Amino acid sequence: MTLANLDVIAFVSTTDPTRAEKFYADALGLQLVNKSPFALVFDARGTMLRVTIVEELHPAPNTVLGWAVADVSETARALAARGVVFLRYDGMKQNDQGIWQSPSGALIAWFMDL
Repeated sequence: MTLANLDVIAFVSTTDPTRAEKFYADALGLQLVNKSPFALVFDARGTMLRVTIVEELHPAPNTVLGWAVADVSETARALAARGVVFLRYDGMKQNDQGIWQSPSGALIAWFMDL
């Protein structure tokens, strides 16, 4: 048995499903496909994103979800207009939008769902 040909399901957690629904649906534009007392389920372009409802949350100190976009600056501008706040890190040279260029040349911007 191998998982190579099976779909991935992404998981994140929230203590505030109302806020999470607004963020993932309104700010990020993901379609809510199911809502239960246990989780909110979104369609992330064919990948199931389960936002699990928990009583206590310990946010991961690292990136847990990422999107490949054609134009990081344009995407950051559009998300900022929807209320997404981009993170800034001490010691990292980020532009005015919070975008960092990695040594490989990749352009990266981070935000939290809080």
